[in-house]
Amino acid sequence: MTNLGERLFKLRKDKKLSQEEVADKLNVTRQTVSKWETDQSLPDFDKVVPLCELYGITPDELFIELKEKETTKNSEFVIDLEEEKLKSSKKAKGIAISVVLYFLSCVWILISIPVMNMNPVVACALFLLICGVATGIIVYVCIKYKKIKTPKETETDILRKQISSVAAILITIIYLVISFKTMAWHLTWIIWIIFGLFEEILKLIFMLRGNKNEK
Repeated sequence: MTNLGERLFKLRKDKKLSQEEVADKLNVTRQTVSKWETDQSLPDFDKVVPLCELYGITPDELFIELKEKETTKNSEFVIDLEEEKLKSSKKAKGIAISVVLYFLSCVWILISIPVMNMNPVVACALFLLICGVATGIIVYVCIKYKKIKTPKETETDILRKQISSVAAILITIIYLVISFKTMAWHLTWIIWIIFGLFEEILKLIFMLRGNKNEK
């Protein structure tokens, strides 16, 4: 984007004038003209009209392009910000749906065989189908609505991963202790489903927290 200093520099070059010549015509120092062209300072109000007359333009012509470009830039920024919020919202909804499906899969496997007396093969197949759909939704929204992370978000992601790592170690210990103590390996594997739910809930919490901070 062209700023005021660059525009003044271009106008002077188009007129084939040196900084000393411009300074003499406007009764200012060469250093003043240099500061205008390097955006270190702005022309005084009483110098704007003489400056524009020297370059053969009107004050509106000098500033209108800058205003239009600044407006365009701000509009693009607002649009990008709204798109990012929309992506984050859709991603959060997708993960929330997946969490609900994981919960439903746990409820299903707990009641389908002992309560509903359903064929174990059919019950497990439906259980895996629900988990597969939930996992597919998570993979889809994470890829489609992937966001470029800022340094602050990267720090947050590291914190989440550290929490997940500690939780994974604790879950492993609990799983092994309960499994060896009860020898009910065919049931204790559900602990890992619970851990998967915890992971997704943790991601959702951090995502919602990030959206709240942006607002």
